[in-house]
Amino acid sequence: MTSGTIPQHISRQYDNDLEHIRTRVLGMGGMVEQQLIDALRALTDSNPELAEQVLKNEFKVNSLEVAIDEECTNILARRQPAAGDLRLVMAVAKTITDLERVGDESEKIAKMAIDLSEKQGPREYYIGISSMGNFVRRMVHDALDAFARMDSTAALAVARKEPTSDDQYDAIMRQLITYMMEDPRNIGGAMDAIWVARAMERIGDHARNICESVIYFVEGKDVRHISFEEIEEQLRNGR
Repeated sequence: MTSGTIPQHISRQYDNDLEHIRTRVLGMGGMVEQQLIDALRALTDSNPELAEQVLKNEFKVNSLEVAIDEECTNILARRQPAAGDLRLVMAVAKTITDLERVGDESEKIAKMAIDLSEKQGPREYYIGISSMGNFVRRMVHDALDAFARMDSTAALAVARKEPTSDDQYDAIMRQLITYMMEDPRNIGGAMDAIWVARAMERIGDHARNICESVIYFVEGKDVRHISFEEIEEQLRNGR
């Protein structure tokens, strides 16, 4: 596995176009990561004001997705890229879709933070959720770092963490179901917490998707829907 670089062309403007969309993806990624950080902080600190700020900023993420997608379309139409150039444009298009969806899930967490701040419930709701939130936030950060360096080795390492987020989700579900069984008055708050955990689990999925896009660009291999062992074997054997 290797790190990829943007190919150089006779046309300097073409190079600038490719570098520009890559840079804009990283800017969008930074914005999405901050949205996630703020949503998680609003949840754990019972801070509805911060949650409201997350909701107000969501349009910025959506606008960036539309703008970058339009740039990708223009490059496809004007440059008709092939090989590595085409893979880069495709990787960018897939990555911004996943980033926008991370933003959507952060918005859901922020909405639940507002809802939970108005309810009384055991603080145990937040223990596992806070830990899982920090885990998936780190996944998103590391996935973006792998994208910035176009490092397929780092991307695979991050993708390998995704099953851990699934395990954390299952553990939280068991815990919350226990709370509901012990006291029906816990059902409302526990159901909200379940939706938060589900949003975090999906964020882990999107972080893995970003890593798969990096591997696709660097290695030229579509590694969706196959096991990590198969991915490693394909990359090791150069198939």
